[in-house]
Amino acid sequence: MMQAKSMSEPDFARHGGRIDDALAAYPDAPRPWIDLSTGINPVPWPVPKGLLVDPAPLPSTAALADLEQIAACHFGVEARHVAAVPGSEIALRLLPMLGVPLPIVAAVPSYGTHREVASEAVALAEVDRVRGGTLLIANPNNPDGRLLDRAALHKLAMRQAERGGWLVVDEAFADTDPAPSIPAVGEDAPVIAMRSFGKFFGLAGIRLGFIIAPPMVIAALRGLLGDWPVSAQAIGWGRAAYADREWIEATRIALVERARRLDAMLARHGLSARGASPLFRLVEHPDARAIFERLGRAGILTRPFVDRADWLRFGLPADDGAFGRLDRALARG
Repeated sequence: MMQAKSMSEPDFARHGGRIDDALAAYPDAPRPWIDLSTGINPVPWPVPKGLLVDPAPLPSTAALADLEQIAACHFGVEARHVAAVPGSEIALRLLPMLGVPLPIVAAVPSYGTHREVASEAVALAEVDRVRGGTLLIANPNNPDGRLLDRAALHKLAMRQAERGGWLVVDEAFADTDPAPSIPAVGEDAPVIAMRSFGKFFGLAGIRLGFIIAPPMVIAALRGLLGDWPVSAQAIGWGRAAYADREWIEATRIALVERARRLDAMLARHGLSARGASPLFRLVEHPDARAIFERLGRAGILTRPFVDRADWLRFGLPADDGAFGRLDRALARG
């Protein structure tokens, strides 16, 4: 029989969603696998049966503009500050090419790509020592779910501006909150935000995201991506999803309720969860390695961390069946 991979290997720690690796590492685990390794909504936006997208012609520039207008309304900003990108991951990697001042400094702990994009890292409690450059933070933060309120974000933005620097806020998990995006601080404020379509709407494979920024940054981005930055399917589904206010409002409530249910379950098994984002929870426990392995053998993938062996992140189970399997697997310890 194949030996299970150690959770310390980067296959599982680099990012979530590695079900193929899990299948190889735990060939005897029950099927289907339950993927709790991401922060993606497990109950995706239901695509209407009549929503047809013709993939033959090039995407319509008018339809793209309409998508950006609808998304801007959702974000609480003006459409001229919004540009669609093929996923917020791409937006992060394009950041050094958008004319922001260097160095890029990531507030840690944070999403792995932040460290790859940034040349320096600093703890959030020590950001006052950042002198200019571009400060990159996530809000809510990944993986610990830390959330800064708008007053704190405005303070950071103004402090960076006073020092000739910029603030970039990765808002990939922010759609669970109806509050507007951070660039509402001013017309030409040196602030950029990034949004992800896939996480809240549960359709990560569409590869759609947005940059929200001053016009000069939007112009630089359009120059890099050209006339067709995203697919016709991303445009068609994105337009309909962002306009579905009833589903958005109901989902915000449902995600909070599901997160509370997860918190209660974890607590029953002696695991204290933290995080302000209802899309995921972080558990800090000395036996996190053993818990990861136990869940893997039960066909449940969670998210480990190489540099914090005592951390384990849980996404949301999709339904009663997934909650039940997780409950039983945790009880076997």
